[in-house]
Amino acid sequence: MRTDKGAMKKVAWLRLIAVAMLIMSALCPSEATAQVPARFYWKTLSGANAVPLIVESLSGNTNPFDSAHTVTPGADFDATMALGGYALTFSLFDRAAMAAIIMPMGRISGDVTVAGRTFNQSANGFGDPMLEFDINVLGPPAQKNIPDALRYEPGFSVDLLADLALPIGEYDSDQPLNIGQNRWYGRFGLPIIWQLGPWVPGRRTTLELLPAVWFFSDNDDYVGQTLETDPMFQLDAHLTRDFTERVWGSLDGVWYSHGKSSINGESGEKLENLGFGFTLGYQINDNLNLTFGYKSTVNDDAPEDLQMDNFMVSLVFGWHPLLEGSRRLKDEK
Repeated sequence: MRTDKGAMKKVAWLRLIAVAMLIMSALCPSEATAQVPARFYWKTLSGANAVPLIVESLSGNTNPFDSAHTVTPGADFDATMALGGYALTFSLFDRAAMAAIIMPMGRISGDVTVAGRTFNQSANGFGDPMLEFDINVLGPPAQKNIPDALRYEPGFSVDLLADLALPIGEYDSDQPLNIGQNRWYGRFGLPIIWQLGPWVPGRRTTLELLPAVWFFSDNDDYVGQTLETDPMFQLDAHLTRDFTERVWGSLDGVWYSHGKSSINGESGEKLENLGFGFTLGYQINDNLNLTFGYKSTVNDDAPEDLQMDNFMVSLVFGWHPLLEGSRRLKDEK
């Protein structure tokens, strides 16, 4: 009897941990801030699914729907963004992999100046959907069954990451402020997870880094002009810690560099900015996770500096057929 109870307890913990990791892997508001949340690249059982609902309130001198963060000196934008999506984990060549899609939607308004002309504008609708593919290349093999998940510890792991935004969002070429960006863009990155201490619920600590390079094609119909953007380097960092078995938090940092934009050959300033914030997560039950986050740039006193504030609330539903089946068996006993 004690053995059965111990096994049931392990399965319960596995279900909680696996779904929690999956839920973290569904939080990807890349269009909003180009900053990946903490614990996004934690691994879970192959075959897990998640559906996120993310709502953000943003303000600053850049269009938050544009991952290039092109600065408009003196501008004051306000935006409300909602993101829905789907994420799936699977095994590829015995390595943990994930595919996800995020669809942004919302509204933005504010003043923007282009070629000496100031526009007071607003836009709303659907943005550019983003596809993501991630595969682990250094670290534990994929978790294909319950014993794999019970033995799993990330240790020091490195992934290969590719994102691609599809330029099909709503776009009006007569105004510079838009939800869609009318150009292809994406990134390549190396997500890194470094486990610090024991891998026990309530005691887990990680240091997470994501160096990445964003690439942008030209927008040849930007208010009758051509908008070009150089590649942008970005480094995300997170120090995460479990507070209890269901509550965790992280200190977040981001560094943006380069990504200089030009309109008809007239160059702007390259980015050289830092941002900091925090994240708090709460596991409501086996399938639902609630997350709060805030981020803000810090070295933003000059008009040409990137200025951005972002408050985010997310609710994510995650599930795995194997874990749902084990729960049904438990309920029937």
